[in-house]
Amino acid sequence: MTWQIHHHKIIQPSNFMNPFWHFLIMMAFSFLLFILIISLLLKQKEFALKRTRIFFLALIVVVVGMFFGKYGATAGLPWWIYYPVPMIVTVLLPPISLKLNSRKTILYLILSFLSAPFIHVFFSFFFGWKEYMPFWNIPFIDSLVQ
Repeated sequence: MTWQIHHHKIIQPSNFMNPFWHFLIMMAFSFLLFILIISLLLKQKEFALKRTRIFFLALIVVVVGMFFGKYGATAGLPWWIYYPVPMIVTVLLPPISLKLNSRKTILYLILSFLSAPFIHVFFSFFFGWKEYMPFWNIPFIDSLVQ
């Protein structure tokens, strides 16, 4: 698949215009970012020893959390269930499961809270995908170039 530029307008491949693809791509990006954050916190040897646990943590925190949030909202669950449950799992499960000390836990919390806005800004600005944090309007680069 190739990207085309037509009269200074970026044309995306049609199958990536589907919001479900946006969701899956942002989930994969979030998954990798979660792994990166954990790798920054742990020593290389500790990360290698806990890689299976980290992979399953990423599945629970990112994949299950994002599906729960997305489909909980779609299914009509109240916001105080579909939003805080994944957040609580994100905040509590990794530090407890990985036995992070206080310093690493605080650093993890800071990086994990910064990751959501980072993901939203990245995909909103470069791709025009606004679904990650729809309440925060970031201009699409294409609208700034025209």
